[in-house]
Amino acid sequence: MKQSTHRVSRQSSLQQLVASALCELERLRYGERALRRYRTVWRHLVAFCCAMGLGDKYSRAAAMQFSNAYQIREGESLKPGDGWRRHLPIALKVLADFARDGRLERPLTDTRKIRVPACMKKPILDYEAYCRDHVRLRLSTLYRRLRQIAIFADFLGTRNIVSFDQMQAADVSAFAVSRYCLKAKTVSSILSNVRGFLRFLLMRGIVHRDLSQLLPTIHVPHDATVPSVWDQELVVRLLDVVDRTSPKGRRDYAILLLACRLGLRAGDIRTLTLDDLKWDTATIEITQSKTLAPLCLPLTEEVGKALIDYLRSGRPQSGRREVFLTLTPPFLPFRENSSLHYIVKHWKELAGIRFRAPQHHGLHSLRHTLATELLRKQTPFHVISEILGHTTTKATLIYAKTDVETLRAVALNTEEMRHVD
Repeated sequence: MKQSTHRVSRQSSLQQLVASALCELERLRYGERALRRYRTVWRHLVAFCCAMGLGDKYSRAAAMQFSNAYQIREGESLKPGDGWRRHLPIALKVLADFARDGRLERPLTDTRKIRVPACMKKPILDYEAYCRDHVRLRLSTLYRRLRQIAIFADFLGTRNIVSFDQMQAADVSAFAVSRYCLKAKTVSSILSNVRGFLRFLLMRGIVHRDLSQLLPTIHVPHDATVPSVWDQELVVRLLDVVDRTSPKGRRDYAILLLACRLGLRAGDIRTLTLDDLKWDTATIEITQSKTLAPLCLPLTEEVGKALIDYLRSGRPQSGRREVFLTLTPPFLPFRENSSLHYIVKHWKELAGIRFRAPQHHGLHSLRHTLATELLRKQTPFHVISEILGHTTTKATLIYAKTDVETLRAVALNTEEMRHVD
């Protein structure tokens, strides 16, 4: 990956801006298919501005006018050749970002395209062993950390740095600045992991200055975001659409119930074993993958029936102890880093579920929904914490933000306030 060398001038024409933006996407190693999508949308934008007499310079007003003219309306069926309109919102956002900043950063990095300079590979492998054997990180956490460090090494490579001992303060600072387009919580995680790696390099004598101090600390309040929750009627629609006569449906139905009725995390559902199902006491007893704390939940009749149905009629014959297995030979457990998001997505689309506003809709959102529903029923916070396996009630308090009905009940009546002296 080469450094961005082009500059965007305020005097650049729209066509020049588009050409420079395409060069930037090529620098970021976007595939030909993605490039073709951007190229098509931007070509239509240039033609639209020309036809409407909007001038040859980029402006947000012109882009908005173009968007209003070609955005897909609800219920509209696209004609042949109009498929490019599906990609209009993201293409216009990317062009606006490039016009503003003169550069782009990939929101998601394709791991296959990361290029770690050869001399950096051994220190990273040593750090992997250190985290695994001494820090004893969970494998999923270690995977995410190594991925972010590989991205950092790739970034250094774009600045012609081939080994970590060549790093300068400006390089580390430039990497922090390059993450500007990501969410604060993501940036905080990335910089924290890179900071730990830089301290490891100092400890091993690979670098001779504590460069970790150059990375800013991003403070993200624990309750800065509102959890995504489902309306209860949507949860009912989701469960009702599941085909419980097929192996996939039986398996997925049990998984969905574990999330929305018991609040189990995806990681705990993935690793749930036959030994964790205590049929004699009607409980599920696990060691949580996130906190390593024990958790005991009631095996309700609804969940128990779904599990029995899957185990008897849906689960393939296997010597594996994990409850949930893949549907095709050799019938293995789910991959460790799988969020099982595709399971929710499949049945959500079959149910035709649409949310009023963009939100997360994976298994974890069903866990959030359970917590919010318990809160709505005035379940004490400490009880909700126990059900969700939180180590403290502090993590549970964030769900108070999503309980709109409770907030509405304590809201001041503006009509009454007018009569207060």
